[in-house]
Amino acid sequence: MDVRQRNRVIAGIFTAVAIGMVGMSFAAIPLYRMFCAATGYAGTPKIGPQAAPGGNGKTIRVRFNADTNPGLPWNFAPDKLEITVPLGEDHLASYTAHNNARSPITGVALYNVTPDKAAKYFHKTACFCFNQQTLNGGQTMDFPLSFWVDPAIGTDPATQDVHEVTLSYTFFRTLEDAEKTGALAKAGPHVGAATKTN
Repeated sequence: MDVRQRNRVIAGIFTAVAIGMVGMSFAAIPLYRMFCAATGYAGTPKIGPQAAPGGNGKTIRVRFNADTNPGLPWNFAPDKLEITVPLGEDHLASYTAHNNARSPITGVALYNVTPDKAAKYFHKTACFCFNQQTLNGGQTMDFPLSFWVDPAIGTDPATQDVHEVTLSYTFFRTLEDAEKTGALAKAGPHVGAATKTN
């Protein structure tokens, strides 16, 4: 192999490595979110079509939290601050948002569950997260969600002391705004949309 051929091979290797590194940087956030959703890591609720197994007679308190990024002129709040739910049964909850601006504004919501160790037992079966939501000036919209809490939360030694979980949503103008705050890396993926305009 002469010097020119060797240089071409080395250049090809470096080009392939550079392309691979760029590809991995774009895949890092989606792969991290998939890992979090599958394991419940970093307070990410498990997401998927798995059906609620049915109750075992025990209950848990679920608190609802709502935040709005300062760049979004909306009021956003849960319809109820907390509910006590039987483990293993489907439940519905709802949040409400109001656009304080005179013109249409689009936002996108992310969510998380605390304490982190309980997240893998919190199953969301439909929600409004990760979908762009547009509210006209002065418009109010309801955002329902459905979820269930796995009865195994009470038998896992790591979570036997958990009697309350908090589901938090934060609305941002864009996913890029969420990424700047670090919230995007900790958020779980979207399952299904269900919105109702008032």
